[in-house]
Amino acid sequence: MSQQGDRPATTDDWWGRLYDESAPDTGPAGAPDDTIDDRFDSAADTLGAGGAADTTTRAGYGHAVDAIGVDDEDDGGDEDEDLDVGAAGRGPISRSPAWWEARGVHPVIQQPAPAPAPAPPPTILDTPSGPPVPPPAPAPVPAPSPVAPAPLTPRPRAPWEPPPAAFDPGDPRPLPGAVDPPPPRVTIPAQATAPDPRSTAPQAPKAPSPPPPAPAALPTYVGDRPPTYDAEPTALPATDAEDLGRLVADTVLDGARYGTYTLRAASMRGDSARYRGEPRRDALLTARFGAGASALVLVAVATGARATEGAHLSAADACRWIGGAVGRSHSRLSEDIRAGRRGDLKSGLHRLTDRTYGKLRARAAELGRDPEDYTASLRCLLLSADPECRTRVFFGVGGGGLFRLRDGAWQDLEPLLPEPADIRGEPVLGFGSAGSDAPSEQTPDGDRLTMDLEITKPPGPVVEDPVPPPPEPFRFRASVARPGDTLLLASVGLAEPLRGEPALGDELAARWASAEPPGLAAYLSDVRLRVKGYADDRTAVAVWEA
Repeated sequence: MSQQGDRPATTDDWWGRLYDESAPDTGPAGAPDDTIDDRFDSAADTLGAGGAADTTTRAGYGHAVDAIGVDDEDDGGDEDEDLDVGAAGRGPISRSPAWWEARGVHPVIQQPAPAPAPAPPPTILDTPSGPPVPPPAPAPVPAPSPVAPAPLTPRPRAPWEPPPAAFDPGDPRPLPGAVDPPPPRVTIPAQATAPDPRSTAPQAPKAPSPPPPAPAALPTYVGDRPPTYDAEPTALPATDAEDLGRLVADTVLDGARYGTYTLRAASMRGDSARYRGEPRRDALLTARFGAGASALVLVAVATGARATEGAHLSAADACRWIGGAVGRSHSRLSEDIRAGRRGDLKSGLHRLTDRTYGKLRARAAELGRDPEDYTASLRCLLLSADPECRTRVFFGVGGGGLFRLRDGAWQDLEPLLPEPADIRGEPVLGFGSAGSDAPSEQTPDGDRLTMDLEITKPPGPVVEDPVPPPPEPFRFRASVARPGDTLLLASVGLAEPLRGEPALGDELAARWASAEPPGLAAYLSDVRLRVKGYADDRTAVAVWEA
């Protein structure tokens, strides 16, 4: 369209005539209403991926001219170059990001997508006059680069600027610089095949193994019924402020290890004494004399007379005095044990025991008491510390027991005492014996010599009390231990139930069947295994042979 005689058309005039509503459009219209938006969409479709990005910007922020920085009002600037996006075939517009894009507000990242099929390009007027010129062929769209664009560096926000808008979780587009989320963790079941030990991949944790079953509780008594008394102490013995040194503990526990043996010793009050508040009548002494291979270990167990006052004191005196006697002679005793001189040991220990009982009788006289009241049974063990010596010596006087556990069975090693009827001796002269030198009561004629002075004799005194029994005989035994043996020295309170209740021996044999000896606490629990009908004090000394 030409208007001769007018001044040359400027850019502003071309803009006004191009968009003047009064000027008819000479190009074919693709739609009844041809607006600038329709033309912009047509040009965007022609440009392909680059146009799609601008269309996205337009769809996200409103009018297309807002996206490229053109105001609705004409300010006289040179915006023609921005509008002619495809006139010279330059491809997508290259521009710097706006401030809201750099700050991460509604980020837009170009994602590779298949280009839509090009629509028939509309006819674009090159000048206000002349024939229509077909648009140039669209430039080939380069393939998207496999390298992701570098993330934009956000600009620091000024104090007057509003904070950036929060990211919409419903927006399918990722954030700038975001990385793909890690793949979900896969747990391998415990029944799967064993992993390859050469693999460096992390292995799934093993399923926790079930806890081991709790050990069965050990019995606290044997027999058909539980004992009558309580298992724990209920009363303390009475004492005086001036006699505190005479108190004895309810339980004594000791142990040691020398050479090839392990020693365990325990002494405790019986159930009846704990119930009545009586002191423990059993006394226990463990002592070592000397050092090295020549050292000698003494274990003494004494029990005071039953139902007598101060029975625990006489037992303690017996242990203390036999300990002193052995300690003063320990060098000679140790040599005799290692040399195996059984005869010398028996005679020497017999003398030491007699001296101990002589002191007990002297102490009873000092206290104004009968010797039978202030006495005690005494049983001792002598053990050499030499690893090459396995001779174990027992000696003593009075009741108790000496047992040996070998191959799972108990053996009673208590020395046998002769029966009173088996004891015979020569008749004593002057007490009814007829010796060759005895005077004759008859004359050579056979007459009996009688003398009757007619003096009336009063009747002799009548002896109603029984004759006191002879003192307890001395017991001695020396035996050679074998590996695996367990020697047990017991007072009356444990020896009687071992002989009277087979279940007690079976239970102890089962507990001590292991090669390792029990600890002090376990040993105390073993020897306090109760039996109904036996409530006396218990003292036990056990020696385990390695």
